[in-house]
Amino acid sequence: MACGGEERVRAPMSPPPHAQYLGVQTRLLEGDLVSFVVRMEGARGREDVIAYARCAAAQYTLIRGYSFARHVRTNATQSAGIWQADGVYTISPDLPLGLRNMDAEVIVEDCHEQGIPTV
Repeated sequence: MACGGEERVRAPMSPPPHAQYLGVQTRLLEGDLVSFVVRMEGARGREDVIAYARCAAAQYTLIRGYSFARHVRTNATQSAGIWQADGVYTISPDLPLGLRNMDAEVIVEDCHEQGIPTV
């Protein structure tokens, strides 16, 4: 089960039928603060590309041996049919303070069920 206050990842529907996930750039900003820049073609809107960034953040959290991430902010833009999102998260082994926490295992499982790739 998800932890209290955890942010939901589920997009409104399954991924768009013609979605192309164009990759993830991961940047360690400082300490446990990480930026994930994702690009996507065929998204229905900003929610799709933001879900892609969350999935990347959750998988990266697990790769680093941590269990939780906290969403700081996400900016999403579109240009020439390509959506881009820059999501910033803190990652930690323990449940961080705040209301925008994510249990990385739960998020990654949800992403797989929805067909959204992770890192």
